[in-house]
Amino acid sequence: MTRDRFKSSISGFLFIFGIINYNLSTMKRIIQTNQAPAAIGPYSQAVEVNGTLYVSGQIPLDPLTMKIVEGGIQEQTEQVLKNIGAILNEAGYNYSDVVKSTCLLSDMVNFKAMNEVYGRFYAENAPARAAFAVKELPLGALIEIETIAVK
Repeated sequence: MTRDRFKSSISGFLFIFGIINYNLSTMKRIIQTNQAPAAIGPYSQAVEVNGTLYVSGQIPLDPLTMKIVEGGIQEQTEQVLKNIGAILNEAGYNYSDVVKSTCLLSDMVNFKAMNEVYGRFYAENAPARAAFAVKELPLGALIEIETIAVK
């Protein structure tokens, strides 16, 4: 084998290996746990890609009964954040890995009370966050939170 041909073969091997390695590192992993409510539609509880976990919006469903927890915004926020915690845990993450949350509220009147509960889960190094009032949430929930975490 000539030197040029050898270099070409090695380059081809490295190119193919690089593609395979790239594809393996960008594969997505679907996260599912019984410790959080099952998806109520055609979506995953969470998806991980390249060390980033995208947690679908969680509403205050009790994972055992699949019913909205009793109480007001504080009880519902607590349940939503517990559901998020269960999904984070299943994927090998925790609250300190969360970098962004989006809170959807059925009424901005509930913002202060939601914030009190939310702050207990993110007492230090709180993630970036947006909060919006929306017209309506699934199953009549008062709050839904989606989350992004990074390792």
